[in-house]
Amino acid sequence: MRGGAGGSPAAAAAALPAHRFACRVYYEDTDLAGIVYYANYLRFIERARSEWVRGLGLDQVRLRQEAGIVLAVRRLEADYLRPARFDDLLVVETRLLALGPARLVLAQDIRRGEERLFASAVTVVALAASGAPARLPAVLRRVLAGVAGNPPAEATDPLAKGPESG
Repeated sequence: MRGGAGGSPAAAAAALPAHRFACRVYYEDTDLAGIVYYANYLRFIERARSEWVRGLGLDQVRLRQEAGIVLAVRRLEADYLRPARFDDLLVVETRLLALGPARLVLAQDIRRGEERLFASAVTVVALAASGAPARLPAVLRRVLAGVAGNPPAEATDPLAKGPESG
């Protein structure tokens, strides 16, 4: 996805609705200073990405079993802006920034109320069972094109999660 005439991809993505995933900070998430340990922000955004994919109706286990494709993080840029603390209720917002034949780029922010605590850009790629780069499956590209504001083609791929696949 590219921004409109003269618009940046980030600005275009900001106009799209974000997927929201709520999580609570537990004692186990904090360090000796009583703030969330830096690596746990990555856990929070990983969970949110998994729920985002599930919310799109895609089954990652079936994707691996039937297409031999897994999704993996290739690149991550992270900015730790403010600390989260024990018992905070956080919301991870996930937005699609860019979609290519073999990768997608997501913006993932963590917020406490209106306050942004963490910002990241995550590049996710498709990998074959051998670990070699692969194209994103057509069903995944169609669904993601719909998220990016382009009407998706009818999904007839068996990897698309329907009501019967629970």
